Amino acid sequence: MTELPRRVLGRTGLDVTTLGYGAMELRSLDDAAAEAILNAVLDAGINFIDTSIDYGRSEELIGRLIAGRRNEYFLASKCGCVPDATGGEHVHTAENIRTGVERSLRLLQTDHLDLVQFHRSITETEFNEHGALAEALRLRDEGKVRFVGVSATLPHMTEQIAIGTFDAFQVPYSALQRDHEDVIAQASEAGAGIIVRGGVARGAPTDWQGRRYYMLASDTMQDRWEAARLDELLTDGMTRMEFMLRFTLSHPHLDTTIVGTKSVEHLASNIEAALKGPLADDLLAEAKRRLADAGSAPESA
Repeated sequence: MTELPRRVLGRTGLDVTTLGYGAMELRSLDDAAAEAILNAVLDAGINFIDTSIDYGRSEELIGRLIAGRRNEYFLASKCGCVPDATGGEHVHTAENIRTGVERSLRLLQTDHLDLVQFHRSITETEFNEHGALAEALRLRDEGKVRFVGVSATLPHMTEQIAIGTFDAFQVPYSALQRDHEDVIAQASEAGAGIIVRGGVARGAPTDWQGRRYYMLASDTMQDRWEAARLDELLTDGMTRMEFMLRFTLSHPHLDTTIVGTKSVEHLASNIEAALKGPLADDLLAEAKRRLADAGSAPESA
């Protein structure tokens, strides 16, 4: 298999594959299935794995099943989370940041995280009022984490870029959700690494039918795809999934996009699409024109 392209994750200097693995779906797998998909990810050469305290057994499975291959991948997790919280609770205190990171290290069976990311896009005041950001930086200075980032969204992302502390931003972005297209460029030009999540809009079009956009309640992803008449642009056997992934990879400031799957076959199709690289310039331009007409356009930062 051809080696996946790599890009440098901003000022971190980490040489990451443009296709990363989002490990949220591990939480629904048994041990055998989790072992199969994790080893398939590494066997394919994917070298960036993103997980979280919030993802059920994900951290524990990664640690138990592939800690022996730790030198083959960069490992990113989250902080601010509350273990086993049923309502997605997050607490941004120094104590919770340290407790969470040290718990992650135990479960992941590693002595460091390559990247720890605040799992909520909060204000500068919230980062500082209970010492959360300062504690993350102390953990970095102790060598328990190498770099500190944030899972970011507008409107707070511009303020987070201005803080100048975050080494990487994980941002929602896809053809059907272009809100952050311009602010991604702003963060990258400031030196931060860019990790895209949601780059295939959660995968299958069947999922789009009930899935609404970030900050948009009026229509579904399926509605927007159809309004932009994107099926007309699929030629030479291109699937919707391939189009979505390659559209995301076309953003010049993207370093990696994390795509989750629990299927080895689905993983193989993602890799096949990623190896084809960005969309052709004329196809990308026409897609963006149609998407803008259908309401998917960058938001002003």
